[in-house]
Amino acid sequence: MITNLRYWFLITLVIMIYVAGMFVTLFENDSAQFSVMAMRMVQENDFFSLFKGPEEYLDKPHMHYWLAALSYKVFGIHDWAYRIPGILSTLLAAYSCYGLGSLLYNKHVGKLAALVFMTAQTIVLGAIDVRTDAVLTGFSILAIWQLTKYIEKGSLKRIIIGAFAAGIAFSTKGQIALLVIGLPILCHLLYSGKWKAFLSWKVVVALLVFAITITPMLYAYYLQFDLHPEKVIRGTDNRSGIFFIFWEQSFERLSGEGIGKNSSDFFFFFHTFLWVFLPWTILGITAYYVKAKQLIKLKFKYNNKIEVLTLGGITLIFAVISFAQFKLPHYLNITIPLFAVLTASYLYDLYRFDKEKATRLLMKGQYFILCIVFIASALICFYVFKLNSAVAYIFLLVAAVIIIYYALKREGVYMKLITISVCASLLLNAVLNLHFYPNLLNFQGGSSMAKVIKQKDIPVDRIYKVSPDYTWSLDFYNQYPVQITTPDLLNDKKDIWVYVSDEDMSELQNNGLEWDTQISVDQFRITRLQGKFLNPNTRKKVTRKMYLLHID
Repeated sequence: MITNLRYWFLITLVIMIYVAGMFVTLFENDSAQFSVMAMRMVQENDFFSLFKGPEEYLDKPHMHYWLAALSYKVFGIHDWAYRIPGILSTLLAAYSCYGLGSLLYNKHVGKLAALVFMTAQTIVLGAIDVRTDAVLTGFSILAIWQLTKYIEKGSLKRIIIGAFAAGIAFSTKGQIALLVIGLPILCHLLYSGKWKAFLSWKVVVALLVFAITITPMLYAYYLQFDLHPEKVIRGTDNRSGIFFIFWEQSFERLSGEGIGKNSSDFFFFFHTFLWVFLPWTILGITAYYVKAKQLIKLKFKYNNKIEVLTLGGITLIFAVISFAQFKLPHYLNITIPLFAVLTASYLYDLYRFDKEKATRLLMKGQYFILCIVFIASALICFYVFKLNSAVAYIFLLVAAVIIIYYALKREGVYMKLITISVCASLLLNAVLNLHFYPNLLNFQGGSSMAKVIKQKDIPVDRIYKVSPDYTWSLDFYNQYPVQITTPDLLNDKKDIWVYVSDEDMSELQNNGLEWDTQISVDQFRITRLQGKFLNPNTRKKVTRKMYLLHID
């Protein structure tokens, strides 16, 4: 289907894209925020308390921050060090896709599933804009693979690893981990009828392992919240961290209470899927349709050549998360391993049953996606942010030549289908990681100002702000949080710097404050791109300024 040489060549290129993304400036809000939260742990030597700026943080458990803090301890406080646990978790997820695909089908499907997973757009982005979902996804799919292997083989080792992985996933994002792991496993049990696997003493051992794994997280919640009922969190006192993580968290997310609402659109994840699974979207939707049709045709009767773990898991997870009142695109990351295995199995069926007509039709769809990627890459490189390096032009030319070579090469249509799809992901993300993001992040005020502060050797402990707005990237790259004060209190301070927006600066002027130095940088909310910003002719209309003022 695809030669080992071609396969490992493509995997190597994908890993190179991941490595290139490691050194990109951290994105606001989440990546920069989480990196600062982990940095505080290391700097204050307090690994049991979670703080979001000056506020105590209840929303998510500790594991992601612990892993980032551990990376800081080993490598130092750097943006690339923050990303290491997320990238390792992504590689773990890829290996688990291989394992699950091999278990449910065969090693060919497993290898292809790993490749599909690693090149899905949201996964590549998630290895750069690292959030809790990278660790959640890695350990959730590991748990699914190992627990499924226990059901099939009855191995004590497998259920222990599965329980440990489930514990890490739960300690990363709470109850959603159990949902993501439990629903596919439930579908597998309902279809196969192998319930006896869980009527065993081994399950008791697994529950004990799970309990031990989540104990550090529960203890941290207990220390920070349960021991201090006087603390007011989101306007409420007597908050139990343990009760929150076991009960309240999921209901808050489904209802939008506490964290707010941003979408009541039930179909939000359906249309979001169209881009998060690129370049495999058409293949993934086709695979889902064909597998579902096949199952319905059999009237859901058991057939040992069919699995419903991926199909059922995807369906149920989509249904549950679609009811949530707070939705973000990266919430779909947890379904991508299941989609990867499902898509890989369908691709293998095309090869195994020699469905050349269907393959050629799908090939046209993949050529269309590749053309869209070519156009988008050209616009990024020659219009949005123009290339200004001869090396960059050479790199882009070489990439184009390689892709055109594989597109025109006479070889099996199945190998070409896979190769062209991967090439589309490689081209897009090479342009994004090496050119688009570095230029885009010049418009992130906090990280840009941090560079100026370092160049001018401005003391970071003398920098203040008068707005409650968060300054995550500035805090991280200064390795010191910007101190919050008020315009009135600034009158009593000498030889200080104040980080302000236009509105803040007007407020200082109204309070009679004067400054002798003014430094400005461009500011735009880079995670909320819009056409006027991408158009260089209208970019200034939507870009504002952030200032650093010296008050003598």
